[in-house]
Amino acid sequence: MEQNSRAPRLRPTIRIRLTLLYGGMFLIAGVLLLSINYALSTQALQQGGDPLFTLLPGSTVQLTSNMCPGLESGQSAAQANDILSGCMHRQRDLALEDLLRRSLFALLGLSIIAFAFGYAMAGRVLSPLGRITRTARQVAGSDLSRRIELDGPDDELKELADTFDEMLERLERAFTAQQRFVANASHELRTPLAINRTLLEVHLSDPGAPVELQQLGKTLLATNERSEQLVEGLLLLARSDNQIIERKAVDLAEVAERGIDQVHAEAEAKGVEIRGERAPAVVQGNGVLLERIALNLLQNAVRYNVPEGGWVEVATEVEHGRAVLLVSNTGPVVPAYEIDNLFEPFRRLRQERTGSDKGVGLGLSIARSVARAHGGRIMAEPREGGGLVMRVTLPI
Repeated sequence: MEQNSRAPRLRPTIRIRLTLLYGGMFLIAGVLLLSINYALSTQALQQGGDPLFTLLPGSTVQLTSNMCPGLESGQSAAQANDILSGCMHRQRDLALEDLLRRSLFALLGLSIIAFAFGYAMAGRVLSPLGRITRTARQVAGSDLSRRIELDGPDDELKELADTFDEMLERLERAFTAQQRFVANASHELRTPLAINRTLLEVHLSDPGAPVELQQLGKTLLATNERSEQLVEGLLLLARSDNQIIERKAVDLAEVAERGIDQVHAEAEAKGVEIRGERAPAVVQGNGVLLERIALNLLQNAVRYNVPEGGWVEVATEVEHGRAVLLVSNTGPVVPAYEIDNLFEPFRRLRQERTGSDKGVGLGLSIARSVARAHGGRIMAEPREGGGLVMRVTLPI
């Protein structure tokens, strides 16, 4: 389990890196300039280090200030000359130290100004990237009509924004064509299947129909129902791959209860017990699509179970700030390397396509697509002793 309590680190954004680059270059240049200035000042003072005057022998010293310690009235010329030379060296060292200290303070102040100026300039330079990012986030929310439309000089950033706008234009056309195709396919595929079902039901309702014809009608009706399920699953899979725009408060516990009601009769017929505790777990999403997740997981858990003494456990809870739907079931042993294949369309354990009477092979694919459309995820892992543990996590 990941440790969510770990303190978040400062994100090294491009703006921060550019600020550090600008400020660092200024700081290096300032240090070099200060070093050169200090070296030249030291050299100039050392070249002029000899005293400008000396006391001649027989001269007497008369003090007018006490800036040179050790120099006293009445000292000989030789003693006074030595003391004056030492004082001049000390004054030169003090001047160099004062120059270095003042220069360091000036460099520190200018560095702070340089970092602040670099941060402001980096923000100004990168502002088009922020605009591109905001547009990309709006596009990620299925708003493909948004465009950057960046103004300004014809530089690399404007070229990037124009390329992004062209890509969005192509994506919007493709997405609109897909929506139109799904709508047309929904009408063209559902209508003949509904007509076939009605005709078959009418013929089956005739009590005088031969037994062979009734058996054939039941077989065709089951095939037609299977085709309707396949069409509905494909259309729902196409729609659910998109983000959910209109969201409402949905309780996963209520969604799970509705799914249990729909599979209750099938579970009783197969002798499968449905159990588990369901705590309130409210998310923002589409209730119909979320109900399809629960229904698909429950149908798989009931249909792919043990012949006798099987059970399905359904639980809902809130964990680490996310709503969780947990569906566990007894059943055949599932190898860990087969887990990913279960989420592929028309794939089942150890078989492919639609050669089974247990479904059309789209249940887990639809569940995964719906979970992704809600910003969540679905994970499966083999249960010890057989069966699966399906875990759906959704943001609250």
